[in-house]
Amino acid sequence: MDCKATVEIGEYSRGGQTRGYNQAQDHDMGTKEKYVPCGIVDEETGQLYVTFGSSYKTSDFMVDNLEQWWTSLSITEKQQLENIQIKVDNGAENSGIRRQFLKRMVEFADQTKKSIQLLYFPPYHSKYNPIERCWGILERHWKGTLLRNAQTMLAWVKTMTWKGLNPIVKLSKKVYQKGISLTKKEMKEIEKRLERNPHLPKWDILIRPS
Repeated sequence: MDCKATVEIGEYSRGGQTRGYNQAQDHDMGTKEKYVPCGIVDEETGQLYVTFGSSYKTSDFMVDNLEQWWTSLSITEKQQLENIQIKVDNGAENSGIRRQFLKRMVEFADQTKKSIQLLYFPPYHSKYNPIERCWGILERHWKGTLLRNAQTMLAWVKTMTWKGLNPIVKLSKKVYQKGISLTKKEMKEIEKRLERNPHLPKWDILIRPS
């Protein structure tokens, strides 16, 4: 799971040659329409899930997408899962010390009744995260395309393939608030639920459902 760089909507060349006979702009002219892609790729099935948020990249945005992924699974798929292992970059929104993210992950474990293992990639090693390869495929897929509006952006993502499958794509208009955090007292209760690897306490965290 990871978020990609913000996608700006407009007449931009995106670093490649424009498809067709369209002329693109090579500078940001102050566009106001932007979307934050959050992706989840299931390593077992190869299914990619991408949600474009129209607000901010926050802990709540990422976990909301994780909850949407869970609700999209069938009852059989949910029953077959003994635990959920999530590979993430150690970004500001989802790090092993980000209070709001850890709180939401504890709630997610209780909701799913599954153990959640958070595995973090060290700095400069995000290229090993499978979702990064999906982003690379997407960049090559729509390179040179003028993403004039959200509909064009979504249509192009839906036509890319990963492991022979088209991604499940959604657009979120929910507004997220930045800077949400917990008090030290609240975090102490959350910390009781976190089983941190003694050798890698910030990089390997197990959360068991209550």
